[in-house]
Amino acid sequence: MAHQKQLAFIGGGNMAEALLRGILAANRMQAAEILATDVRDERLAYLQATYGIGVSSDNAAAARQADTVLLAVKPQVMDRVLADLKGAVAESQLLVSIVAGIATATIAAHFPHPVRVVRVMPNTPAIVLEGMSALTGGRYATPQDLETARRLFEAVGKVVVVDESLMDAVTGLSGSGPAYVFLIIEALADAGVKVGLPRDVSLALAAQTVRGSARLVLETGKHPGELKDMVTSPGGTTIAGLHALEQGAVRAALIAAVEAATRRSQELGKR
Repeated sequence: MAHQKQLAFIGGGNMAEALLRGILAANRMQAAEILATDVRDERLAYLQATYGIGVSSDNAAAARQADTVLLAVKPQVMDRVLADLKGAVAESQLLVSIVAGIATATIAAHFPHPVRVVRVMPNTPAIVLEGMSALTGGRYATPQDLETARRLFEAVGKVVVVDESLMDAVTGLSGSGPAYVFLIIEALADAGVKVGLPRDVSLALAAQTVRGSARLVLETGKHPGELKDMVTSPGGTTIAGLHALEQGAVRAALIAAVEAATRRSQELGKR
C-alpha cells in the first residue's frame, strides 16, 4: 500500500499539537507530510491555519493515507476510535498510541490481523519541548518501529524505552509528575510571599530554582544527594530548611503520591 503522508494524528488536542510543533521545529517532517483529525471543526481549522498540515474529520480515511498512525484521543473514546480504524490500518503501517492506560495487546485485539503497536507515555512539558516520554513495543513491533517512535518524541524532549509492565509506574512518576512539581513551585512561591517577597518575584525565584536544579541533575550526572550536600553548609540556612522538610515528611509524601498514581493507572487499565 502506498501512503501519501508520513504521519496521521487521530485526535488533535494539546499533546498532539505539542508533538506536531516539535516535529516541524526539528525538521523531522514537512507540514505537507502530516495529517490530523479531530471532532471539532474549529480545532481542525486552527491546526491547518497555524501549521499548514492537512486535516480531516474522517479517522479511517486519514489513517489509510499515512505510514504512521498516532492515536491521541481520550481513553473513554478509544474503543470507538479503534472500531473506526479496524479496516483502515494495514500490516504495513505503524500504530503509535499515547492514550493513557490502554495496553498494546488491547489495541491489537481490535484488528483482524497483526498490527505493529508502540505505546508511549509523554507528559505535558512536551508543550514547551521539555517532555519526558517512555515508550514500549507491542508483540509485533520491530526495533525499527521503536526507533521511529523515539525520533518522533525526541522532537519534544527526552525518551526512554521500558518494558510494558512498567508503564503504570511511568504514568505515576513522569506522567503525573508535572502536577507534583507545579504544587511544589506554588508552595515555594507562597512561602516567599510569607517571608516578604512580592508575588511575581517569589514565583520567578521558585520556578527558575526548580528548572535550574533539574538541569544540574541532568547535565552533571551527579546524584541528587551529592548536589544537595554541595548546597548544605554545616550549621547553615539550608540544613535548617531541610530539617523542616524532613519533619513535614515531604520525601514520604512524594513517594506516596507516585505509588497512589501508579495504582490508579493500574485500575484504569482494567476497566
